[in-house]
Amino acid sequence: MQATTVAKEIALRVEELSYSYGTRVVLDRVSFQVEKGALIGILGPNGSGKTTLFRLLSTLYAAPAGMITLAGSAYPAQAAAARRRMGIVFQSPSLDKKLTVAENMVHQGHLYGLQGSGLRKRIEELLRLFGLEERTRDLVETLSGGQQRRVEVAKALLHEPELLLLDEPSTGIDPAARRDFWRHLFALKEQKGLTILVTTHLLDEAERCDRLLILDRGKRVAWETPSRLRELIPGSVLSIRSPKLSEMEGALKQLWADRMVRRVDGALRIEPRSEESVEDVMRDAASLLQRFGADVTALTVSQPSLEDVFLHLTGHHFESQTEESHGT
Repeated sequence: MQATTVAKEIALRVEELSYSYGTRVVLDRVSFQVEKGALIGILGPNGSGKTTLFRLLSTLYAAPAGMITLAGSAYPAQAAAARRRMGIVFQSPSLDKKLTVAENMVHQGHLYGLQGSGLRKRIEELLRLFGLEERTRDLVETLSGGQQRRVEVAKALLHEPELLLLDEPSTGIDPAARRDFWRHLFALKEQKGLTILVTTHLLDEAERCDRLLILDRGKRVAWETPSRLRELIPGSVLSIRSPKLSEMEGALKQLWADRMVRRVDGALRIEPRSEESVEDVMRDAASLLQRFGADVTALTVSQPSLEDVFLHLTGHHFESQTEESHGT
């Protein structure tokens, strides 16, 4: 007897979404859909369009072309309903640092019509979930950057949204606080079944997501899991540094015409052939050292990273774009 596949509920649907600032197109017919309970990363360098996409999803902008359905509500036609079912944490802090943690939470609750014992119980539950129950009466300005970020998320969850949007949530916090913050995101996903979308330019954060939307110059270049994306480059990647990089690049492109040889950050990156084993790559590395000898200052062999994947898909380095106006 054949097993029946149960279709998962869709928390967010984006269809043929485009946006322009004047004549400059910053999003070009972007489409994707997010299943309920997923943790999704929107990844792209400055100028990729991810900030504009976040502003559209958070209902700051109305979409001039395309369709957005947020937690079952079409936007902008059902904007009020969509906003009630979303929690949003912007990159810029929204806490009043001269108020206590509890006062910030209470004022947020009032905006959603929450009052009395029900609001107090919800605040206690969320601060306990984020490990902040002992800081309830402390002024926000006395909290660390990571703790303030956790208060921001707790505040966004007061009205029990179905969808949580976070724009570059790790901005301004140290690596240890970042790890702790992501631990809390995983807890929300696993324990509450919350659907979470995170914009990021940090590749290590992108690795933690269930699925990635990769944007480049306003276009969707990938919509896949991190592991599937890395499989686009089978084998290991060679990286070689030399003071004679131009001469070496020309020689390698002739020697390995069937391989992708690119210059990235003052080094040559050489993608493997699809059929190559690790042993083959190591022999290639030894051959390079034998051929170019003293001209090689460094040679590394590594597994493909998301940065390698981005380069493979777009033909340029992840950080090669400069930040454009309007914060795209």
